[in-house]
Amino acid sequence: MKLQEYTVSKHNFEECMKCTICTAYCPVLQVNPLYPGPKQAGPDGERLRLKDPYFFNYALKYCMNCKRCEVACPSGVNVADLIQAARIKYDSSKPKLRDQLLASTDFMGTVARPVAPIVNGVTSMGIAKTAMDALLKIDRQRTFPKYSPRSFERWLKRREKEQAAFPEQVAYFHGCYVNYNYPQLGKDLVKVLNALGVGVKLLEKEKCCGIAMITNGMSEKAAKNARHNVAALRKAAVDGGLKVVTTSSSCTLTIREEYPNLLGVDNADVRDSIVMATRYIFEKLEKGATLKFKADFHKKIAYHVPCHMEKMGWGVFSEKLLRMIPGVEFTLLDSACCGIAGTYGFKKENYAAAQAIGAALFDQICTVNPDVVACDCETCKWQIEMSTGYTVANPISILAEAIE
Repeated sequence: MKLQEYTVSKHNFEECMKCTICTAYCPVLQVNPLYPGPKQAGPDGERLRLKDPYFFNYALKYCMNCKRCEVACPSGVNVADLIQAARIKYDSSKPKLRDQLLASTDFMGTVARPVAPIVNGVTSMGIAKTAMDALLKIDRQRTFPKYSPRSFERWLKRREKEQAAFPEQVAYFHGCYVNYNYPQLGKDLVKVLNALGVGVKLLEKEKCCGIAMITNGMSEKAAKNARHNVAALRKAAVDGGLKVVTTSSSCTLTIREEYPNLLGVDNADVRDSIVMATRYIFEKLEKGATLKFKADFHKKIAYHVPCHMEKMGWGVFSEKLLRMIPGVEFTLLDSACCGIAGTYGFKKENYAAAQAIGAALFDQICTVNPDVVACDCETCKWQIEMSTGYTVANPISILAEAIE
């Protein structure tokens, strides 16, 4: 490979000082000996891959893209981006049918929603789980999220005039989870923002953020979704002058960071307009806005900061909001990965590792014994509820329950 080709990597692997802190913090390396670890898979491997693609290691598929290596790195190396970019560039294997189904959230949601009770019943049956385990290699021990028979988009469209009457407006990137699985979270956000005098608008025909497509070898489709979403965000943020709020930490990180870093989709003019709803609400309260809380609200809450929330550094806003609520007994759980990493923990070959990674977190939750676990990530919710039996709620939903 020519020298000029060696120098085109847009990721900063040259800044790695080989301290191996990323290796110490990698949750996968602790439970899966097949994974070479973030230092070897990331900056060390990049030096070799840029010289000769022969050095690409298919064991990079075991990376969860949790970003904990990047949080730990003292030199600011984009370790996880190096690994995912290498998979996009060098992995020539086709995604399996299982991976395509798990990653095609808009398609699966559109198909499942009209017959949601049937789909929910079938996917909870032992015989169906056994069949998916045998045919698709989706582990039969995994609990599937339920689909909603009605979409959040439909609910909010029926309230457009009501929302337009508020003096201040935001756009809402709701994501697949809110639209197809749990519209109540979107309704809770609308309740809280309305209480602050803020109306909520839909983006123009948003699509899945694409995070599952990126990690399942469907980067071209992810890039197509990214271009579509950035155009919709541009209409809202640049043309409309609106903030765009989100309730999913993974969707937020993907739009803000993965679009330019992994998919080559420029979002520079909209990136700073995209913010987690908890941060948006906290900042409004800091500027003098008020919420009226119920006098008889009491809850013991344990807060789990999702990995992608930790990467953005925004867990503090959810924490502070929850601590503001009178009657809350609050515990901040130790920093730990729950193990699911989106679609990662659904796959038969990853299930045991995913559960082992999350074991320490599950044990701590059981020790704290909260009324509810707060978390900003929907897949963390599925993993924690399945593995502990405790209810998990987004901080926005807890806030909505606590206000008059």
